[in-house]
Amino acid sequence: MATPSTQQPADGQSFKKLHFVIVGGSLGGLATGLALKALGHDTTILERNPAPLLQDQGAGIVAGGDTLAFFKRYNRCDRPFAVHSEQRQYLDKDGSVVHIEKMEQNMTSWDLAYYLLRANYDGIESPYCNVPAPVEGDGKATHLHDRQVTAFEEEGDGVRVHWKISSGEEGSTYGDILIGADGPSSTVRKILEPDVERRYAGYCALRGTLIESEATEAAKEAFSHRFTFFHCPGVQILAYLIPGKDGSVEPGQRLINFVYYTNFPEGSAEFEEIMTDRNGRRRQITVPPGVIDLNAWEKQRQLARERLPPQFAEIVCGTNKPFVQAVTDVLTPRNEFMNGKVVLIGDALAGFRPHTVASTSQAAFDAMLYADYVAGKVSREEWKKQSMGFARYIHKRGVNMGERSQHQDLPLQEHIYDRNRASVPREQEVYPEWAIAV
Repeated sequence: MATPSTQQPADGQSFKKLHFVIVGGSLGGLATGLALKALGHDTTILERNPAPLLQDQGAGIVAGGDTLAFFKRYNRCDRPFAVHSEQRQYLDKDGSVVHIEKMEQNMTSWDLAYYLLRANYDGIESPYCNVPAPVEGDGKATHLHDRQVTAFEEEGDGVRVHWKISSGEEGSTYGDILIGADGPSSTVRKILEPDVERRYAGYCALRGTLIESEATEAAKEAFSHRFTFFHCPGVQILAYLIPGKDGSVEPGQRLINFVYYTNFPEGSAEFEEIMTDRNGRRRQITVPPGVIDLNAWEKQRQLARERLPPQFAEIVCGTNKPFVQAVTDVLTPRNEFMNGKVVLIGDALAGFRPHTVASTSQAAFDAMLYADYVAGKVSREEWKKQSMGFARYIHKRGVNMGERSQHQDLPLQEHIYDRNRASVPREQEVYPEWAIAV
């Protein structure tokens, strides 16, 4: 029986070391591996990317309470993690500040979070941080890249996971428990729940960064230590400072990160154009940094000049490596399969719309909560209720925020309300019965 015990071993009893196979080597998989490693369990991460390190995604992260709590608990690299923001503010079309909310928040970058996790999980050296010394009692951490999972089945008291590499060679890894942490397009979920589909929401997030030192004084004033927004029908854009090259938080070296939501109806010529890269390849979800079609992006630059306040237009037009993410929805009806031998966490369980700024927090929360369940600190029922409650409730919130922002013409106060509501700390939320039903 692979289901973790919900009781701590009594005095004199031996600790039962488990082997967890984790599919997915991005933030969710690494966070889960690190949390389980700290309990003394062995973990193997299977990452499908053929390179040993994932590429810098060029993306900013609003580090919510659970993200900060996770890094406080598990990160042993002694370096700053985030850039502090003191307030949220809203601009009008002319670039004037029309509303301010005092709200302290912390902003980091995907690449800094990734390299901190790799340093702590499997000792990867990088310019971002020094690798901390090993901790006695930690479990063995193994990270295998170029492993595309193809199937899995129960075998004895555990699970055998089959994979293939890019050369065509096939193999398998055996573990006590399989954890699917392989993102919104999760292979593990597709095998378990083939009818659950990731669906396009009708708009995209155009994203990019600008080095702080390259911005005008007006742009620096708008985005320095401020989380800044602009809304108009069918458009929302936001921006904030994040760590720069190698995670630098020094003024001038930081990056102004923007997320620009704009509508592209499914099947439209505009949608096909923005999702087709400069090599003519139609991308399904993401057009990565550096491969966007230059003509398609020039059209977006011109639209930005027409639609946006000048500070926002400047950073959209000034970014060197824009990228595009189609906004999607996906929600799995449950997080546990095969009597606990297979588990889904993070956005493999529920892919949130980015308005919620909750995807990294979900990964951190799910990792900590599952580790507490494995350690016997929370019951199986409580683990399932809390994980599914978060997934269902925030998923619904993201859909509502996106529909209101992109498809309704609302007064600014409505968008301010939505943003303030999304900032309520998770532990203060009271989930309705439909969210926690297990």
